This record gives sequence, structure tokens and C-alpha cells, in this order.
Amino acid sequence: MPIYAYQCESCGHAKDVLQKIADAPLTDCPACGAPRFKKRLTAAGFQLKGSGWYATDFRGGASTPAEGAAPAASTSATPAAPSTST
Repeated sequence: MPIYAYQCESCGHAKDVLQKIADAPLTDCPACGAPRFKKRLTAAGFQLKGSGWYATDFRGGASTPAEGAAPAASTSATPAAPSTST
């Protein structure tokens, strides 16, 4: 079940609520009782990191790349040189 962030537009009370997707959104503020309790837009709770998929991911059979296959290229980021503006 997802966690939704709510905030009251009247008093500013904020609360995170664990709700089913099919549940109706909350409307009444638990702090002041005003019918101005709205869902807030928040960032996703996960990040995708890494260089991507590999030849050995989710394959049935051997766990090493096939003979003669070229190794994956390493893409290391190089820091940019500081700019000096005059």
C-alpha cells in the first residue's frame, strides 16, 4: 500500500497516511476539522542507479558471458574543469 502525504490548506497541518489505491482521498483535517485536507505531490520513493543491464542478468544457463564476447565498456564520469570567467 502506498503512503500519501496530505496537508491542510487552512491550518498547515501535514500528515502521511497509509492508504489503498482504491480508497477515497481524505478531505477533513484531523487537526482543525476543516474540509481542506489535500494530497501533496511528492517524489518517488525509489531511485534507479547503476550502469544498466548486463549480458548475464536474468538469463538461464551460464553465469559468465560467452567466450569471445567483448566486456562491457566502463563509463566513468570525469569531473569538468572549473570555468574561470573574466
